[in-house]
Amino acid sequence: MKPAALVIALLLLAAVPFWVGNSFYVNIAAQILIYAVLALGLNVLVGYAGLVTLGHAALFGVAAYAGATLINAGHGPIIVAIGALATTLVATAIFAVLALRGTGLGFVMITVALGQIAWGIAYRWISLTNGDNGISINTRPAPFGLSLASANAFYWATLVVFLIAVAAMAIFVASPFGAALRGMRDQPRRMTALGYNVWLTRFLAFLFSGFWSGVAGLLYLYYNQFISPQTVALSASAEALLMVIAGGTATLLGPIIGAALVIIMKDVASAYIERWNFVRGAIFVLIVVFMPGGLVPGVARLWRWRR
Repeated sequence: MKPAALVIALLLLAAVPFWVGNSFYVNIAAQILIYAVLALGLNVLVGYAGLVTLGHAALFGVAAYAGATLINAGHGPIIVAIGALATTLVATAIFAVLALRGTGLGFVMITVALGQIAWGIAYRWISLTNGDNGISINTRPAPFGLSLASANAFYWATLVVFLIAVAAMAIFVASPFGAALRGMRDQPRRMTALGYNVWLTRFLAFLFSGFWSGVAGLLYLYYNQFISPQTVALSASAEALLMVIAGGTATLLGPIIGAALVIIMKDVASAYIERWNFVRGAIFVLIVVFMPGGLVPGVARLWRWRR
């Protein structure tokens, strides 16, 4: 049953441009996939490592800013991707070394501070980031000679990256490393007593999370063809965290559902509902009250109860 459901889901995702038709909604679908990759990366820390961070938008933005700088310097897509992701990994390593010095609320506050530093650099270092005016690009990559200028082509390219991200997360969750990380989330002292290096494991998980945040940031840059300090603001980090919590932490499907919910409310419902922020807030309050584990675990629990 599961393989059949997976094949149906893949076919439905691949056919989105055909059954949606309107390029606006195809672009919304691409946005959902981009933010789903970011939420999946964040879920590595929040769900599987038990480390709540409010600075992940900074890593998302580092990749976008690095990519925009390299593109405007005349480099090709491969150099841009390597350079942007390498820069993101360096920034992630710095974040991890500093943030992992704290635990619990201390960890959260350090990530907030680091995110605010990144925002300050993006906003004030005008010679590097062009300040509040942001950086624009006028090109998208053409892998294997295929143009991504159209909404449909860009959606399919984003879908491929999204599927790779989901597969990587599934392998991670099923691996001994993923099991060890979950053990450290629940019983760090016991894992230390068993001979595991808790700090190093969390550091590597941070790098893995930062890498996929960087991939999402690069996709975001190519999608919008623009990057500004707003992308690395604290509100952007909180929005990403909301995606993970609303969908369900420590699940593969949860961050994807959460990303879809947030983007639909932000970009679709806002066109029809004047006080859409109030509605979105009410929805998430209801989720927290009635499904504290998130939508995916909550719906699964209701389904088991019904059966």
